[in-house]
Amino acid sequence: MIPEPVLNLLKDASHVVLATHVHPDGDALGSLFGFADILEVQGKKVFRYVHEPVSHLLDFLPTIEFASTDLDAASQFAEQANAAGGKVVAVALDCGDADRLGDAKDTLLTISPFIVIDHHYGHRDFGDHLWLESNCSSTGEMVYELALALGTRVSLDAAFCLYVAIVTDTGSFRYDSTSPRTLRIAADLVEIGVKPDDVAERIYDNYTLARLRLMEMVLATLAVDGDGKIALINVSADMFERSGASSDDVEGFIDYPRSLSSVQVAGFIKETKKGTVSVSLRAKGHIDVAAIAAGFGGGGHKNAAGFRFSDKSVEDVQALVLDALNQAVS
Repeated sequence: MIPEPVLNLLKDASHVVLATHVHPDGDALGSLFGFADILEVQGKKVFRYVHEPVSHLLDFLPTIEFASTDLDAASQFAEQANAAGGKVVAVALDCGDADRLGDAKDTLLTISPFIVIDHHYGHRDFGDHLWLESNCSSTGEMVYELALALGTRVSLDAAFCLYVAIVTDTGSFRYDSTSPRTLRIAADLVEIGVKPDDVAERIYDNYTLARLRLMEMVLATLAVDGDGKIALINVSADMFERSGASSDDVEGFIDYPRSLSSVQVAGFIKETKKGTVSVSLRAKGHIDVAAIAAGFGGGGHKNAAGFRFSDKSVEDVQALVLDALNQAVS
């Protein structure tokens, strides 16, 4: 159920600033660029703000060349539209917490009205208007529903972006967030012209040699605990340096420990720079990793969540995570 104020504001808007969370994944970027195309089909002007340059793993998305990391330009876009009598709206997509907007948060939130569209059930409210659907598989699924509600034609470019959003956030339709409606929407997008084999090739067959070298190092850190119910891997800043890989190259690594038949919950501990360590959790079955992440100031979904530290070593974080996971599985 799309809140009426959200729908009306988007219908009336002449200019829209779109944003998403830092280190955006396939759902974040697919939703942003798919929604941008949907809005432009309606004749609206759209500014696509991203916190950092798009990862090489997702730079195949249509219209990705319109992404901008220029926060001042985003503000000027809104200010100039307002000065000219336009109706400006800002929208944060797939962002469960204002802090996930990064250091752009304060500037972006000055654009009003500010709409938040999200599907994380651990969402922390922010903005002026919120549409939260924690039962949706992805924000991409929500954007498709929004396109239908707005009566907008979904182009092939938009369909491609939204299919990428859905397929990446459902683990290629493997997670329990995949509903009958999810599959029907995916079928609609395929009918528009999206080729699933093309999407799969671009997502899963675009690795670099540096990524594989890094994967070798990371898999060597595999630690299994809790009678085989817990599996952890980690990556250090030194591993990135030795392999020549970037932080983007670890996308999907968490799936390897999760794939062990006995494992109920997997963790990936990542040191992106000295003193900054993030944790990604993935679960199967009844374990609620969003609740675990919330205990460390993070959030996410029941089966996929995360959090970060800015003052601990990989070893210290691994000890904390292992203790929390052992409590959860026991």
